[in-house]
Amino acid sequence: MDTLTTSLTQEAVQRFSSIRALTERICAPLEPEDTVVQPMADVSPPKWHMAHSSWFFEAFVLQPYLPGYKVFHPRYSFLFNSYYNTVGSRVQRDKRGTLTRPPLRDIYAYRQHVTAHVQKLLQSITGDKAAQMLPILELGLQHEQQHQELLLTDIKYILSTNPLLPVYKPQSYQPENKDAGKAGFLEVPGGRYTIGYQGAGFSFDNELGVHDVLVEDFSIMNRLVTNGEYLEFMQDGGYNNFRHWLDEGLALVRAQGLEAPLYWVKQDEVWHRFTMHGLEKVNLNDPVCHLSFYEADAFANWAGKCLLTEFEWEAAAQVYPPQKGNFVETDLLEPVAADPAQEGLQQLYGDVWEWTYSAYHPYPGFTKAPGAIGEYNGKFMLNQMVLRGGSCATSQSHIRTTYRNFFHPDKRWQYTGIRLAQK
Repeated sequence: MDTLTTSLTQEAVQRFSSIRALTERICAPLEPEDTVVQPMADVSPPKWHMAHSSWFFEAFVLQPYLPGYKVFHPRYSFLFNSYYNTVGSRVQRDKRGTLTRPPLRDIYAYRQHVTAHVQKLLQSITGDKAAQMLPILELGLQHEQQHQELLLTDIKYILSTNPLLPVYKPQSYQPENKDAGKAGFLEVPGGRYTIGYQGAGFSFDNELGVHDVLVEDFSIMNRLVTNGEYLEFMQDGGYNNFRHWLDEGLALVRAQGLEAPLYWVKQDEVWHRFTMHGLEKVNLNDPVCHLSFYEADAFANWAGKCLLTEFEWEAAAQVYPPQKGNFVETDLLEPVAADPAQEGLQQLYGDVWEWTYSAYHPYPGFTKAPGAIGEYNGKFMLNQMVLRGGSCATSQSHIRTTYRNFFHPDKRWQYTGIRLAQK
């Protein structure tokens, strides 16, 4: 094995082992019963996430690249394939909660089996095969990091539907309760900006191809919108004033009786919210989150501002490069207030995903990879909106300024929030 391949595979072994272990640490606080629940179609049971992320490595790394590999169970591809039509039929997404079997102990055995065999493969693969396999392995690692974030947000939703409102994890430490201060706006000069991923490292195909866009002068809010600011919108009748809303959003508000962000509940005339640490009073200085695109846009209209486009967001990140963020590594698992003493642009990374006013469409020259891998992003490029920046449930090594997350505009269970612009 040549020196370069040896160093690459050793690094891959360490990274693979670390990421696989994090998935199991995320699930460690759960009771076995918690891992089967699916209270809505968007949420997958934690047991399914653990199995699916293992199936991905089995299907796309072990079967093609480890000679003589035999699958752990012949029916697991049907149970744990997510949306890859190339691979074959599967359990429908809204039926994943019916999978009481295989039992949780078998899922952990499956994970151990797949992990051990990938480690064996990395110790033995060489030459051209290693060069072909390592990009697929990296895709699998990035894929597992996506599912770690989904695990956390799905666990939060699952626990929130339990009348006991169980605590996922006590706070590891209490963040300083700072006044977020009055919001300011920072100027971003108009001009030509290069958008999309450039470099030799990993990116998803939806971050390619690189292209230039023309951006007009605008200014960007120096921090995220807070709970207190959103509460002013609520108290001003924001949910009832049709003038702020897109028609689809207003229909959603009326059909579901929405009057506050997801997880907010009023007790004794005081707003509380369900968090990963249990039910807490709403901290007015923390970033507001668990909002749909429609709510974010309505708030912007009420405030006399607007949401950024994804290109404006990326341009702002080039002018004011993000330095740090509240990611999963902080173990806070909830967004925290900005620091009023800090200058510049805050919270561009971490805390909450920021809705943009950009539809999720392909960049110029976008091409799908052949086979099942080509189904990863491209077939979802319709009827969804782009979000940027990561959240408190995102791994720090997973995010980039070019990273394009996407959800349908009605979704609220992710850590999604608001940053305003003015033009």
